[in-house]
Amino acid sequence: MHKIVIRVTEKIIERSRKSRDAYLDENKARLDDIASRDKLSAANKAHAFAACPAADKQRLLGGNWPNIAIVSAYNDMLSAHQPYEGYPDLIRKVAREHQATAQMAGGVPAMCDGVTQGQQGMELSLFSRDVIAMSTAVALSHGTFDTALYLGICDKIVPGLLIGAIQFGYLPAIFVPAGPMTSGLPNSKKAQIRQLYAEKKVSREELLAAECESYHGPGTCTFYGTANSNQMLMEFMGLHLPGAAFVNANTPLRDALTRAATQRAIAISNLGSDFTPLSEVISEKSIVNGIVGLLSTGGSTNHTLHIPAIARAAGIHVTWDDFAELSEVVPLLTRIYPNGQADVNHFHAAGGVGYLMRQLLDAGLVHADVRTVVGNGLEAYCDEPSLVDGQADWAPAPTMSGDAEVLTTMDAPFDNEGGMKCVDGDLGRGIVKVSAVAADKRKITAPVKIFHDQDDVVAAFERGELEGNFVIVLRFQGPAAKGMPELHKLSASLGALQDRGHQIALVTDGRMSGASGKILAAIHVTPEASHGGNIARLEDGDIVCLDANSGELSVNLSADDLAKRDLAVVASSGQRIGFGRDLFTHLRKNCSSAEDGASILFVEENAT
Repeated sequence: MHKIVIRVTEKIIERSRKSRDAYLDENKARLDDIASRDKLSAANKAHAFAACPAADKQRLLGGNWPNIAIVSAYNDMLSAHQPYEGYPDLIRKVAREHQATAQMAGGVPAMCDGVTQGQQGMELSLFSRDVIAMSTAVALSHGTFDTALYLGICDKIVPGLLIGAIQFGYLPAIFVPAGPMTSGLPNSKKAQIRQLYAEKKVSREELLAAECESYHGPGTCTFYGTANSNQMLMEFMGLHLPGAAFVNANTPLRDALTRAATQRAIAISNLGSDFTPLSEVISEKSIVNGIVGLLSTGGSTNHTLHIPAIARAAGIHVTWDDFAELSEVVPLLTRIYPNGQADVNHFHAAGGVGYLMRQLLDAGLVHADVRTVVGNGLEAYCDEPSLVDGQADWAPAPTMSGDAEVLTTMDAPFDNEGGMKCVDGDLGRGIVKVSAVAADKRKITAPVKIFHDQDDVVAAFERGELEGNFVIVLRFQGPAAKGMPELHKLSASLGALQDRGHQIALVTDGRMSGASGKILAAIHVTPEASHGGNIARLEDGDIVCLDANSGELSVNLSADDLAKRDLAVVASSGQRIGFGRDLFTHLRKNCSSAEDGASILFVEENAT
């Protein structure tokens, strides 16, 4: 094992010892709750199984067959989740064939960030993760299940499902993806047309046609944003079947993998041959493996929020310093859009997760000695599935990249460091995604232009007011102010300015989409403006230095001069209503910092 990976893991273990032990002890004590339907009253059981087919009801009442909980994020507005419509029927059929039953335990909400980008609904997006976690707990609260399958893919959905599942860590859990859509218009071409539209060089009709060519069918969007970063993460953490992430939706192999996941869920149940509670899969080592996977692929910055929240649910404390320390030794091994031209289908065809896992295992950058849903050890995730006689079968993934421009080796990485950096200074702490930022654009010292709304930035661009070299400071976008909306809407305008030769950057306490890339941006800045962060003391014209190489985020003012300034105030901050936002007021008031996951689920810990 690499000495830095060992060191970071040991620090996490030591930092988490008390809370982790408490979590594990709680789950050991609750093992008796598995199959607690045996403890249900007659009336409880009657309610739970009233609608089941007669044969299922008999077996459930008798308690002699494992019962699978299905928790699904299905809706047919999300392309990634639409294929899940038929999964419960398939799972129930396979379960019966293997002496088990399955019930839809509950559904969870599932937003599409692609629909809500730049819209009011985006202010609900991040907190939907915590709502999903709570909804998952509600689904599992009936005490009638022996094991669980979780159906979800996109942005806040997989982290929310996992946080909820971790609360029932004594139950086995397998995450079941639905796969990406087939490739459409290349992502680089889509981005080009968006930028041309921002510059008024193509019509809205041309823009819409390009978008529809890109997002054209069932399955996950094909760029490497948060949704596909989720899928990578589930494999690195041992929660998928190996190689399941990027098999296209609605294909025979996809169905075969769902059948195999159902069979495996039965096997790892308390009534199966290989009991594997989730609490034994989620560990300090599996969390580190997930971070390494994220860094080596240049994955979504949203996971600098999600991974700390996921870890905290399991009693594990992760900081951005852990990300930064690992990033110094984990090289960038993939080029997937927005970090390159390939989409996830191209990545999968070039060798995919199996090839990548082998590279990282051989380099000692991921822990091999972990528990997974398919057994002990991460070696199984160097395999990839294929269809043999109608069934999923696994064989070693290629040991040579099918495209060296998409997947490379440890000996010839695309970058010697991972895709993310932590920046720190008198303006606070933030995250920079550097994997898609050119090496000569990773540092800027320039005057700031202050904004409090992304629409105002776009309007200033359209008026021709954004000229020269500058740093846009977009504040009051944090979790306490607005729920931390993504600011992907800015990408086209800022990209156009950079292409004109301007040296620019963005500093914000909001988020940028996992699809964003080429603009130098310090995001998730904490303390946020609404909590008295120093970005609230900045004024137009202040000179700010953002250096992703050295990790600096500072302003050219003395500490005394900065402290003497009044904090800016935005009247609407924390008071936004309409579009459901008023229902989330208590979440904004009580959430943790961005580095602690921007969550309301650990309020007592947040308070200490």
